[in-house]
Formats: sequence, C-alpha cells, structure tokens
Amino acid sequence: MAIEIRDQYDKIYRYCYHKVKNAVLAEDLTQETFLRFFSQTSYSEIGKQLPYLYTIARNLCTDHFRLRTFDREKELPEDALEDVAQHRMIEQTELTLVIRQALHVLPEDEQELLLLRYVNELTVSELSEITGLSRFAVYRKTKTALEHLKKRLRKEDFS
Repeated sequence: MAIEIRDQYDKIYRYCYHKVKNAVLAEDLTQETFLRFFSQTSYSEIGKQLPYLYTIARNLCTDHFRLRTFDREKELPEDALEDVAQHRMIEQTELTLVIRQALHVLPEDEQELLLLRYVNELTVSELSEITGLSRFAVYRKTKTALEHLKKRLRKEDFS
C-alpha cells in the first residue's frame, strides 16, 4: 500500500471524534470507515488512499447526523411535526427579513454585486464581463460587500 493504513486509524478516529463529540460513536464510525475502505472494489485511485479514507469518514459522520435528525422527527407526534415545521418556517422568514434589512443599508453597487453573485449564482468571470471590472476587482469588491454585510448583521441595528 502507498500509505500505511494502520497508522491512519488514530487520525481517522480523532477526525470522527471531532465531528461527533462521542468516543463510542467515533470508534464505531472509524471502524465502519475502514470496513468500507477495505471492502470497496470500485476505487481505482491507488495513490489517493488517505483522502479517500477521510471522504468515507466525513460521509459517515454526515449520514449519522442526518439519520439522527430524521429519527428524532419520526418519533414526534404529527401535531408536533407541524409545530416544528411551522417554527422552522418562522425562523427562516425572520432570518430573511433581517438579511434584507441589512442589505438595504448597503450601497446600491454592493447590493447589486451580492445579488448577482449569490442569489443569481453568477461566476466571478460573468460578473467581470457584466460590470467591466477585472476579475480581481470583482473578487475584492464582493469580499468588501460581504464584510460590510457581516458588520451590519452583527450590529443588529438597521436604522
């Protein structure tokens, strides 16, 4: 093997523990990571074993949290599920309003840049063509606009 896989066990365990904050669960996820790694037959990138191990571990940790959330919601009575959904919708609406208020305080050009970049999902190259600015200038202005937005959101005062 290109890397000594046995030497990576502790590293994968620490990674899983950092993600799940539970020693027993981290041990289980680490073992499952190595079981999946050794049982796979379709992986052909022989030189990239360590990143592949971390990918398996990350996916297992993510799946654990998804399943845990799903299981908790399955256990709730139907009316409680409706309350949870309604609560999430209210939180999302409040967050949207707060962000909109913070955006409206920004200068018009920063508002437009953030709208095009993050709402319309245009690339930096596309924004460069639209605005006539260099890619570096678009990147810098976007970063500045995000910093201004963060400051506004931290203040929580949109007057």
